[in-house]
Amino acid sequence: MPFLSSSLNVLYVAWRVVRIPFLLGLGLAIGFLVPYTWLLDREVRGRFDDLSWQLPSRVYARPLQLVSGMPMNADMLGSELDAARYDEDAQAKSPGTFHRDGARWTIARRGFVYLDGREREKRIVLTLANGRVANLVDADSGVALASARIDPARIATLYGTQQEDRRYVTLGEIPPLLLSGLQAVEDRDFKHHHGINLGAIVRAAWANLVAGHVVQGGSTLTQQLVKNLFLDRGQTFARKGNEALLSLLIEARYDKTRILEAYVNEVFLGQQGAQAVHGFAAASEFYFGRDLRSLGAADIALLVGMVQGPSLYDPRRNPERALNRRNIVLGVFRDTGLLDDAALASASKQPIGTAANATLPRDRYPAFLDLVRRQIRQDFPDAELNSAGLAIHTTLAPSVQSLGEDAIDKALAALGKRGDAVEAALVVTGSRDGEVQAVIGSRDVDEPGFNRALDALRPIGSLVKPFVNLVALAQPQRYSLATLLDDGPIDLPQPGGGRWRPENDDHESHGQVLLVDALKQSWNLATINLGQRIGVDRVRGFLESFKLGRTINPNPSMLLGALDLSPFDVARLYQYLAADGHALPLRAVRGVLDAKGRPLSRYEIKPGGGDYTTATRLVTYAMQQVAIGGTAHAIDDSGLGWLHAAGKTGTSDTQRDSWFAGFTGDTLAVAWVGRDDNKPTGLFGSTGGLRIWIELMKRLPTTPLVVPQDGIERAWIAPASGKRTDSGCSGARELPFAVGYPPEDEEHCPLDQLRNFFGDGNGG
Repeated sequence: MPFLSSSLNVLYVAWRVVRIPFLLGLGLAIGFLVPYTWLLDREVRGRFDDLSWQLPSRVYARPLQLVSGMPMNADMLGSELDAARYDEDAQAKSPGTFHRDGARWTIARRGFVYLDGREREKRIVLTLANGRVANLVDADSGVALASARIDPARIATLYGTQQEDRRYVTLGEIPPLLLSGLQAVEDRDFKHHHGINLGAIVRAAWANLVAGHVVQGGSTLTQQLVKNLFLDRGQTFARKGNEALLSLLIEARYDKTRILEAYVNEVFLGQQGAQAVHGFAAASEFYFGRDLRSLGAADIALLVGMVQGPSLYDPRRNPERALNRRNIVLGVFRDTGLLDDAALASASKQPIGTAANATLPRDRYPAFLDLVRRQIRQDFPDAELNSAGLAIHTTLAPSVQSLGEDAIDKALAALGKRGDAVEAALVVTGSRDGEVQAVIGSRDVDEPGFNRALDALRPIGSLVKPFVNLVALAQPQRYSLATLLDDGPIDLPQPGGGRWRPENDDHESHGQVLLVDALKQSWNLATINLGQRIGVDRVRGFLESFKLGRTINPNPSMLLGALDLSPFDVARLYQYLAADGHALPLRAVRGVLDAKGRPLSRYEIKPGGGDYTTATRLVTYAMQQVAIGGTAHAIDDSGLGWLHAAGKTGTSDTQRDSWFAGFTGDTLAVAWVGRDDNKPTGLFGSTGGLRIWIELMKRLPTTPLVVPQDGIERAWIAPASGKRTDSGCSGARELPFAVGYPPEDEEHCPLDQLRNFFGDGNGG
């Protein structure tokens, strides 16, 4: 008792000494900690109640639609697979791989979400023969396929200010092994603790000490999430205190499912340049080129292992270290019952399965992406484009874009010194659907500067002439391909004074010529006389109906192309001809999906009614003659005559601009060559733009142009008079006419017929 009494006295004396500092300290702690905790709680609620990230929007090319019989060659197919980041593999069983055995290709297609729904993984075998898809079957069942789609190439990423690559997924979209394995390695008591776990810290320290390296982490998943969402990378006591307090608050307010879903989408797992890779879904695409749901145990273990140190265990830079870490994680999976011994042995034997091509795509198509932004901006402002996680599905054909780039390189290189100072632009579309397959705005294709394809307004020269002829031929009672035009000298007063005396390129007049020949040979004087007969304002009105947003010159010089348009504007005009007289707006975007794969917009094309279909077919016939024996005869000379292409050369005043616009059965291409300083190039349309077009079509699988014959009838005419004649007459030519409108006047040739009769008799 004396001892107890003495002890109490000591405590009493001590309490009297420390009570005032203690109570002051307690009061200060309560006074600070309570409002501070309240402030932290507000921050937690503000972040988690509307948990969101800047999700970059991803831009995709069109999926390659394979159809039996379609034009296709090995170079084009290989280019498409390379753009979609497929890896060659002898087995071709893993999604995102292919194998080529001569003409036989086996492709393991990835699963993907498209505008019309989800496409599952599929192995496809196709055979190429004679420039076409000869056979298309399901590789696993052997069943013939009418068609199959290859997942589209990701061609660009529109990042927000944070430069983070992330694809949001729900827990239901994540493999169960990844969720369970993550907790087994990083936080085994995740389901039971309240944000911090002192026992786990002690256990992890002991396990790491025994192993001699890090095998377990001491922080809970909640603490790791707090580090990523709220705190910097410092290691101070204050930061540790904040981490613990925030973890407790999050656990108090939100359930484990919400916390785990936030973690798997936020965790940092790699870096490429300025772009950080966050979340397991983005990491799966970054390292394996596949959807997260397709990963096996070995791949999942690699990603889980990288949580400890994405740079330290980067499988591309440190493959041996990453392999060892992966196998350690696989061992944890086995020890916690997630894998059995057989599954462990099988997964451990697998090499690091990263795909060589599965990196964040470089934005390689600045001119095309410029067009995409312009067409989509009215529906999605830049802030939403860069942060809403949209999937923007475009019409780009990577193989066509690549071939177009090569065509420009080859054509300009062939010009020698003349090609050093010139620039070029190219627009390629589907001739029947108006989909923009390629846009090149500079000879330096990766340069995101001035986009000449969209913004270089240059005189189009003779490219306007088919439309002058179209306006005339839309009046079949007055004009036909056999109409005689005066290709004589012209002398007209100009509005500001002076005289306008245009000439043909050969500085000759050709007298009375057929309308078809005037277009074929691009004779200026005949075209001006035709334009004046039908009315300059009428031609101008037709051009304005395309709503190009450009000023159309009201003077007669407009008939020779004295109007400034961009290559894209020209493609819009010529799309009308290529689509058989149907107005088709050019589109670069097919549709948009939100971050959850739900359709937001589709950019459907509604073609016009085709009021001038017959006239268009007659103009197209005349443009085919241009490619056979006219100003674009180099097409036929180069061996491309089998395409029966229709086209027109264009050269602006003093050879400052060289143009060619032409189309086959399925492809329209418009090429321009010129100088940025507007100095003469020394090139005609046939020696500049046409050369690019030819280089493209030499390698691009395409179909011949077949002009529909509905509304058309044919008749023989005498070229000198334009009158109807007999097929046996000397020089007689067969031309197409609108039904019911061939020439009524006839001109027979009895001497030729008599000569032919006796000639046949002598030969008999």
